[in-house]
Amino acid sequence: MAVQKLKMASIIGRMNELDEVTLRCGQSEVFHPDNVLSFYADTTPFVPIGEDNPYTTPLQKLSDACKKIGHPLEFEGAPDCSAEEEDRKLLEYVDKFTAYVEACLKQKTEAEEKVRELNVSLRDLSHFTGMDLNLKKVLECKYVQVRFGALSKENYEKLPLYSDNPYLVFFPNSSDEENYWGAYFAPIDQIDEVDRIFSSLFFNRVSLTGYEGTPEEMIETLRLQHAETTAIVKDMDDKLSAFWKQESENCQLMFNHLREKSIYFGIRHYGARYHESFVLTGWIPAKNEEKFRETLEPLESVEYSFENAEAQLSHSPPVKLKNPKLFRPFEFFVEMFGLPSYNEVDPTIFVGITYIIMFGIMFADLGQGLCVSLIGLYMWNKLRMRLGKILIPCGMSSMAFGFLFGSVFGFEHALDPVYHALFGLEEKPVEVMHPATTNIIIYSAVGIGVSLVMIAMLINIYSSIKKKKFGNALFSPNGLAGLLFYGSIVIGFGGQIAMGWQIVTTPYILCFMIFPLLLMFFQELLSELIEGNKSWRPENWGEYITQNFFEVFEYLLSYMSNTMSFLRVGAFVLVHAGMMMVVFTLANMSSGIGYILVVIFGNIFVMALEALLAGIQVLRLEFYEMFSRFFDGSGRPFHPVSARKEQNEA
Repeated sequence: MAVQKLKMASIIGRMNELDEVTLRCGQSEVFHPDNVLSFYADTTPFVPIGEDNPYTTPLQKLSDACKKIGHPLEFEGAPDCSAEEEDRKLLEYVDKFTAYVEACLKQKTEAEEKVRELNVSLRDLSHFTGMDLNLKKVLECKYVQVRFGALSKENYEKLPLYSDNPYLVFFPNSSDEENYWGAYFAPIDQIDEVDRIFSSLFFNRVSLTGYEGTPEEMIETLRLQHAETTAIVKDMDDKLSAFWKQESENCQLMFNHLREKSIYFGIRHYGARYHESFVLTGWIPAKNEEKFRETLEPLESVEYSFENAEAQLSHSPPVKLKNPKLFRPFEFFVEMFGLPSYNEVDPTIFVGITYIIMFGIMFADLGQGLCVSLIGLYMWNKLRMRLGKILIPCGMSSMAFGFLFGSVFGFEHALDPVYHALFGLEEKPVEVMHPATTNIIIYSAVGIGVSLVMIAMLINIYSSIKKKKFGNALFSPNGLAGLLFYGSIVIGFGGQIAMGWQIVTTPYILCFMIFPLLLMFFQELLSELIEGNKSWRPENWGEYITQNFFEVFEYLLSYMSNTMSFLRVGAFVLVHAGMMMVVFTLANMSSGIGYILVVIFGNIFVMALEALLAGIQVLRLEFYEMFSRFFDGSGRPFHPVSARKEQNEA
């Protein structure tokens, strides 16, 4: 249970080599930059490097241009670019690419707009075919004005109401389900009044100005224009398609280079300028030190040094977990709570072992456990869900305990022939619902809880010593004093109940119960004393004693509640057997296909419900009953700069 060893890298060089340094640090894929100013007490001589990223704008331009033509770019990682690779060539390519795309898109947009306008004109003119009128001449009449448009059939029926006005006449030419399409005429001196009346009848006027000849002639002309403009749209699409086919590979490469340089440029913001030099600080894995040295060695003006992260704990070194492959998926749960600090114990292996075992006990069924493992395998292989890799060993644990309890999809005696063949038993060795077995399961659950709480205390003692928090290791409720008190209660009273030991005597109580309680009561004072703090006395003794009395009382309650929480491990064994008993009771009330359906859907329901509840309850036990005793979770993740496409875990 450990985190990967890191070293702090300090790099100093001339400003003209900063680009090459950031490039090499980024391409190493092991460099985690940190704010250099946080490592100096006096930052007066330093100036932060706050330059704008010159690659942001061209990246955005290239990305937007490709998105507009339906080919959005995604960063795929890139082969290593070099500092000598001229930015000018990259920027020229972006300008050339985007200029061509924008020019084609502009022509296409203009043509599409004209197509829309022509569609509207063709639609409008189609309503007036058959009118033997020269539109230009009609609209240029000096003494008579004409209005083309649509009048609803309902309002057309109202025109006789205006019979006193001889000019209020509408000449329909065509119609659809709702409207008549046509025109009305009026002398110039009467047109305003006629327009007002038709407006009150919601006349929808259509402008036909700018047309010459009859509607049929204009439609023919517009159709030719429509075909020509549509051809322009298609031509632009073909050009863009051919251009992308020609440039796609090069465009992706240029995008990758720009994105890579942009990522590496971000390293500069962690550094600082000192006169004509730069200072850069970061973290690298200790195992990569030699290779990282070789990366920086060719740079003439650059000097560097490496220091163990243990010597820089005040700067909170980042954390990279290091666990065997079997337990690596359980880092997911640890990260949910918080990463350990660099000098703290990594609980991943502890979580993995305890989670797998407790899940298996609570969800003990050979058949359902197999289903859980298969579902986990699918979730990981197909959906790339991290939870899937956790479900695989948990399902196997369920299968193991299911074999012990003799349960296969709720069939409690399906494995009796196996037990007879292997062990010579007539039936399964553990009958969950038998009263005697039930008591054993409950006592065993409490025993598991006691063991895990004590192990968590031991881990806390080790972790506190590792972090040089000796007061916490010796006097805290989760330290040596707490372990002594809790262990004495368990051994003394538990041994008396289970084994008949008569060891809880007055000296036993004074030495192993009262004395540890006093150590916990005066924890803060004793911690200050062993750390050599001269101001160890409290300001107000009465307030100190009152406060600590209630704190110690809370500790005592927590010992009891934490231990009793593990009863749920045994309770879920009984719940599983009880729920499957209900399923088979319902199934026995049916027959034939009904029996089969009830058993199948009952198993699905129980499996889904219990897997969810067991997973949550075990995680709760991990976080609240064990993690809280030894784990702070105040670490920060190790994120080295990388311009490579992230690969899924193997």
